[in-house]
Amino acid sequence: MGPHPAVAAIRLAVRRVLHDILTEHPPTPDTRRTPARGAARPCVPDAERVPAPGTRRSMTVPAGAPLEQPPVASPRPRQGGDAPPAPFAPLVLVACSGGADSMALASALAFEAPKLGIRAGGITVDHGLQPGSDVRADEVVLRLTELGLAPAESIAVTVGRDGGPEAAARDARYAALDSAAERHGATAILLGHTRDDQAETVLLGLARGSGIRSLSGMAAVSGAGGRYRRPFLHLDRQTARKACMVQSLPVWDDPHNTDPAYTRSRLRHEGLPALEKALGKGVVEALARTAQLSRDDADALDAWASQAEASVRDAAGLLECAKLYALPPAVRRRILRRAAIEAGAPAGSLFARHIEEIDRLITGWRGQGAINLPGKVVAQRQGGRLVIRQG
Repeated sequence: MGPHPAVAAIRLAVRRVLHDILTEHPPTPDTRRTPARGAARPCVPDAERVPAPGTRRSMTVPAGAPLEQPPVASPRPRQGGDAPPAPFAPLVLVACSGGADSMALASALAFEAPKLGIRAGGITVDHGLQPGSDVRADEVVLRLTELGLAPAESIAVTVGRDGGPEAAARDARYAALDSAAERHGATAILLGHTRDDQAETVLLGLARGSGIRSLSGMAAVSGAGGRYRRPFLHLDRQTARKACMVQSLPVWDDPHNTDPAYTRSRLRHEGLPALEKALGKGVVEALARTAQLSRDDADALDAWASQAEASVRDAAGLLECAKLYALPPAVRRRILRRAAIEAGAPAGSLFARHIEEIDRLITGWRGQGAINLPGKVVAQRQGGRLVIRQG
């Protein structure tokens, strides 16, 4: 008898991603080679590891440490079909909060990685936003270790205030994960976002009046060099929770996920149920489908804009307003956004209204003055040319 359908589903999703990673980053058989930056490196004893810069604490737990929670499965012994990790086999980390989605992901990685000769580890980030968060982070590390993941460690971060609490926590978390990937030489980090998370992301983008790129939600592969992988975007949240239950994996339900003070929490517990009540079941699947279709369209428009940009610049590299005017608005605005970012405008602070104001210098020219953009960047029209530079 095979595994429970939920367990089979999560393992298949992870197996596919690991195959992709192996195709892109095959193991290096020559142990004398020095791995390139970002490539997998040989395991370093825990005692020799240097904590990531800027973290409050970093912890690695030896296998077999006692658990106060119900025990999870012991590390799976290597079977006859498992491939021993090569000296420079890719190292894949799982970002694990201890919730059902990421614990299911960790268990699937621990099961599938040895079969392919891949090294697998886990990282949990302690945001320090709740009393006892450090204790919970330690418990997550113990569970990751018992699953057979190494390295398994906790990284404490200080969450700022820029962009609101949710955005600030996300920025701190990804900075910690990037640091861990660099320190351990990890090829990829797996994230446990599900189809439900994707639907929520699409609705949040829609509510903000964002463009098609925002409506495309989360990419299956993102980050520098494709570092972040999301195997569960086609699986629902209940599948992950069921997989944990049938494997007796203890999970932690973050109270922030039900706190109405947070926008995503209100959307999850009030907004989406109301939509399903009004429109019927299948809203989550439809929104996830919308994300993929929007991503395909956005990718095509980005490629078009990239190809068209050279044709609208003069010999000095300045943007020619007449040629920009002839382009479709969606293509033109992508070129304008890219030019503003290249001039020094922070991408996260550059909103649709800024691009619309620049666009009026081309489509609604009435002799208006310069447009002030974030990052002390100024856009102005001069002699039929659009000049975007530091002011």
